[in-house]
Amino acid sequence: MLILALDSSASPASAALLEDGKILSEFYINTKQTHSQTLMPMAEAVLRLSAKTLDDVDCLAVSAGPGSFTGVRIGVSCVKGLAMARNIPCAGVSTLRAMAENARGMDGIVCAVMDARCGQVYNALFRVENGEIERLCADRALPISELYAECKAYGDKLLLVGDGAALCHKTFSAFGARLLQPQQQFQRASGVAIAAQEQLCAGQTVTPDALMPIYLRLPQAERELKKKQESGGR
Repeated sequence: MLILALDSSASPASAALLEDGKILSEFYINTKQTHSQTLMPMAEAVLRLSAKTLDDVDCLAVSAGPGSFTGVRIGVSCVKGLAMARNIPCAGVSTLRAMAENARGMDGIVCAVMDARCGQVYNALFRVENGEIERLCADRALPISELYAECKAYGDKLLLVGDGAALCHKTFSAFGARLLQPQQQFQRASGVAIAAQEQLCAGQTVTPDALMPIYLRLPQAERELKKKQESGGR
């Protein structure tokens, strides 16, 4: 079972190749280059350096959101384009679920957070224990203050991961929340691949045309338009 996974949901971008639970190759980059410049070359590189081709791939996976609207669209579009010609099954993985893989070897409550701006974060909570990951809530967008109130009871069992982790840690550290190390903080394509493997085994893949981005709220332009319409155009 060979899975090619891509992630472009935030500033970093990555590609990884997973075969029967083993990571064969991974390419990670965090520069100011746009994902449209870097993602496909990385996908080609992990295949070539592992002596594989797209014809060998059993599943194409992508972090389908939440995250940067542009980044998520680029990642999903790349996977759809690669998959359609060969009708390869696809797995749209929650970005927050992929992040939880960074803490699989720990014990505690993983608080996966992405900065959604305006004092809000995209978030999901997971329990990690004995190498197993259990989802505790659905992906959501909520104010940091509301997340603080919910997570305070976990104390130092709370593990912060994601590009919003450092932002939350400024206040969450007051009750002992722990910030994962920099190399563990951000989502990676390897985490997407491992989460996708579970979906593949459970028969939860989709056809390329059915693969869609996951947005937890409207883009800013649409939110502003809606607000203007609700106020009567004023």
